[in-house]
Amino acid sequence: MSKVGKVPISITNGVNLLIEGKSVKVTGPKGELTVALPLGIAIKVNEGQALVSAENKEDKMIRALFGMFRANLANAIKGVESGFEKKLEMTGVGYRSQMQGADLVLSVGFSHPVKFSPKDGIKIAVVDNVISVTGIDKAAVGEMAAEIRAVRPPEPYKGKGIRYEGEYVRRKAGKAAKAAGATK
Repeated sequence: MSKVGKVPISITNGVNLLIEGKSVKVTGPKGELTVALPLGIAIKVNEGQALVSAENKEDKMIRALFGMFRANLANAIKGVESGFEKKLEMTGVGYRSQMQGADLVLSVGFSHPVKFSPKDGIKIAVVDNVISVTGIDKAAVGEMAAEIRAVRPPEPYKGKGIRYEGEYVRRKAGKAAKAAGATK
């Protein structure tokens, strides 16, 4: 059994769980999310904690879903309570990002600007070429940030591109540096 799945989830004040058939509705100060409840997984809510349990611990499919469902439920609870944020940094001469209304417009060396419209429940902000993607759904925030990064991922020679905040890009020696090192 999953070690993650056995850990109880703490529910703070202001966050409510409502189990409706095959889904769990999580409401909080930031919004509302619904998590699908897999067949064979049960939830018990008492005294500010939710405990996820598997009905048949021998079934391989239920064991596979047990820890994942617990993690998804914990992410939903954290999302409606405080939300999630991913930051992206832009590095490169002439690389700019700006907001046009709710849309993000990137100038990253192409002949045309690249435009992104945020998905439902996602907010994008730009401060000093640092793009901030926020929302209550962790998967949607991560997916939107990955789509923005995919426009111009960081390259290993000069380090130009869009990278996650704190992401390390391993640099390579260029052609001239390799040739100079080989003659010695």
